[in-house]
Amino acid sequence: MEQRGPLFASAAAASGEKFIEAPVAYDAILLASFGGPEGQDDVIPFLRNVTRGRGIPDERLEEVATHYRHFGGVSPINEQNRALKAALEAEIGRRGLDLPIYWGNRNWDPFLEDAVRAAHADGHRTLLAIATSAYSSYSSDRQYREDFARVLIDTGLGEGDDPVTIDKVRLFFDHPGFVEPFYEGVRVAVAGFLADGIEAPAIRVLFSTHSIPTSDAERSGPRDVDWGEGGAYAAQHRAVAEHLMARLAQELPEAAASDWKLVYQSRSGPASQPWLEPDINDEIAELPAQGVKAVAIVPLGFISDHMEVLWDLDNEAMASAAEAGLASVRTQTPGVHPAFVAGLIDLVEERLHGTPASARPALTPLGPWFDVSRPGDSENVRLGFRPAAAGILP
Repeated sequence: MEQRGPLFASAAAASGEKFIEAPVAYDAILLASFGGPEGQDDVIPFLRNVTRGRGIPDERLEEVATHYRHFGGVSPINEQNRALKAALEAEIGRRGLDLPIYWGNRNWDPFLEDAVRAAHADGHRTLLAIATSAYSSYSSDRQYREDFARVLIDTGLGEGDDPVTIDKVRLFFDHPGFVEPFYEGVRVAVAGFLADGIEAPAIRVLFSTHSIPTSDAERSGPRDVDWGEGGAYAAQHRAVAEHLMARLAQELPEAAASDWKLVYQSRSGPASQPWLEPDINDEIAELPAQGVKAVAIVPLGFISDHMEVLWDLDNEAMASAAEAGLASVRTQTPGVHPAFVAGLIDLVEERLHGTPASARPALTPLGPWFDVSRPGDSENVRLGFRPAAAGILP
């Protein structure tokens, strides 16, 4: 199917406006996530799905598989999504909203195709998606929108006189509900170091997120804005980190002299391909020479404690801190924190009610982010532009 315009979207979103400020009668929510294996036999087939089209042999996949095998072949992400789905359903019930939630993954069962088919079979046509990613990049935003378009094309449910449409809530990197759990974690960690007698200048806060190819980072976010190094992806993380540290200094003045840095983790590309840096472990190794004695590791790019948090931070980064002789704490992810759960349903209600952009909460100057992705947003350099829902061509 040729994408002739902003197809696969509700009539309001198909207008192409940045913000949908008219009510839309969504009849179901689609919770979209990455997926993960749930047993040793699932690990390699799952990793094949993740790397489809790249020609990576199983021998190389097995190097990554060791992370999952360390935990019995089970990624925590599916169970975390079950918990998030249940928490969202409880919040929906508390608010008296009649919106069922269908959960589907990109790379493992339950797949998005099955979730959309189930919603269609139950009579739902106007879906609003919540993806478990908060920031701009290909894999965390546009790829989900491509997933939605692919599913609607492959199943045929996006065609005909009564098509299924899929819109997407705005990116929520600076929504108060997403940010609050991180602030709580930073404050507890830094206050704990201070209580242990470590002075603020000797405390470093490292905000960690998934590294991505520099070429993809440069294409994250709308093209008509100069986002600086790392594109909108890095700019969004920096803006949230700045907010958190400014709030910390205001509410805990004795912590004001603590410094911070945005760092990256979990790179998986070839050494010849530039990815965002610095790596968190390299940064930790340099801290003692800077007079740092304690480090708070904040998983700012992550929704929950999935594999990159459990392995790359709790295992590798914490080991790096111990080797450097640093006191260290890894702070919490949002998970099913009440503020986060309520915030996600707030985003749903924004679209149900057509809340004006001027009335939408955002904690950084970059927000609130758009409802309808802008032209050229988050291009994948290798794949180019493919049909995508909830945006304007290309």
